[in-house]
Amino acid sequence: MRTDVVRLGRLYGERTGEMMRFLSSMRSDRCIADADVLVDIAHVLMLERQRIIGTDIAKQLLPALLELNSGGVPEEVFDDRFEDVHAGIESFLIEAVGPDVGGRMHMGRSRNDEVATCIRIKLREDLLKQMAALLKVREVLIALAEAHRESVMPGFTHMQHAQPTTLSHHLLAYEQQFSRDFDRLRDAYVRVNLCPLGAAAFASTGYPIDREYTSKLLGFEGLVVNTMDAVATRDFALETLAALSILMANVSRLCEELVIWSTSFVKFVSLDDAFCSTSSIMPQKKNPDTAEIMRAKTGSVFGAYTGALMTVKGLPMSYNRDLQELTPNIWRGMRDAKESLRLLIDMLSSATFDTDRMKEEAGKGFSTATELADTLVRDYGLPFRTAHNIVGRSVQKGSLTLESLEESAKDLDLGISLTGKGLTEDQITAALDVANSVGLRKATGGPAPFATKIAIADCKKQLDKDSALIDERLARISKAKEDVLADARRLVA
Repeated sequence: MRTDVVRLGRLYGERTGEMMRFLSSMRSDRCIADADVLVDIAHVLMLERQRIIGTDIAKQLLPALLELNSGGVPEEVFDDRFEDVHAGIESFLIEAVGPDVGGRMHMGRSRNDEVATCIRIKLREDLLKQMAALLKVREVLIALAEAHRESVMPGFTHMQHAQPTTLSHHLLAYEQQFSRDFDRLRDAYVRVNLCPLGAAAFASTGYPIDREYTSKLLGFEGLVVNTMDAVATRDFALETLAALSILMANVSRLCEELVIWSTSFVKFVSLDDAFCSTSSIMPQKKNPDTAEIMRAKTGSVFGAYTGALMTVKGLPMSYNRDLQELTPNIWRGMRDAKESLRLLIDMLSSATFDTDRMKEEAGKGFSTATELADTLVRDYGLPFRTAHNIVGRSVQKGSLTLESLEESAKDLDLGISLTGKGLTEDQITAALDVANSVGLRKATGGPAPFATKIAIADCKKQLDKDSALIDERLARISKAKEDVLADARRLVA
């Protein structure tokens, strides 16, 4: 294949291999090669429809492009002597159908609007896959929560025993976080799925192009209207990477808990052996490596987002070559988040929870002390702060007995006799009972089995809605692709 056709007119001199590799974007362009062919087909259809090129030219260009679509982009297109995949494909076509035909495909556009369009096509597909993976994570969490509505466990603040809760309640908290992650990706998708094609270098073109037509052919929901903005902006990528960073922060928090819970001194969960490793020297070890690597991948996604931000923060309008260095961050952030979610689904599905061990810990650390204070408020009319102080001082003494509570009230010089008010050891025992404490917390979103049953039903309804949204968007994109290829085949025929 001949050299980069883009350079032939204006520039002389051969580049060194090192220079070509430095300037080439081929490593990240592999991700958008298929999208580029699709954009080429839509552009040629528009050029023919607008009579910018003749039907005879379109009939020679389209078979070669359709062959690239069905057979794949050949490896020679990705050679570093081409600056990017766009130049590689154009050079390939010129070689295949001759310069008089292949040289007309690029009329009315620039690589600037072309690459922006390709990135958006690839990114919207990846976003939908990521959203679908999130649905599966949420589905697993909901299933586990439904199975563990009665499984009491300790809840923590500051890594200290705080109040008893249920495993269902704990897992539903993560489901809610991942549900919001889904919403952020859904919102980002709306801004990703806008078409910049037709902006050309930045000032549009004098050819009578039809931007709305190519946008529709490619399945976009509208245009990036301002042509300078269309080629210059990458805020859609920043928004996506920001949403992925938040998502991975939530993944990392869950992985951190799984790592802690799987330790021999906690023993709340056992991860399947497939997601663990052993030591090369210590034969007894079972290490939660997959969860640990996911925590590290979070840093990689954060780095991709930060790198992308730093690339664009000082760029003047409109297109600058710096943007080429932003693109690999998009694919790296998306890849690491996608791989992590896929493994998280299976790791959660195969995990087994030791509910007896959780129950054993649920009442430790005076975790039901709040319920005892609430009992003094509800049954004996004490101000909450007074009850809080009495129970807190009793905890300091090391026990929550009637005798200890009485002594604490005297220490605080409150002039209150709890025995005189009618408090009994049986009432204290009932207040401190873990199951009783959890069962009382049935307000919306609480840990009581009654509350989690309602929450699970609501989560399932939202999951169904989100699943339908993904199906609808996938079907729309798939139909657009089928239609544009069918239009091209009809014209050729």
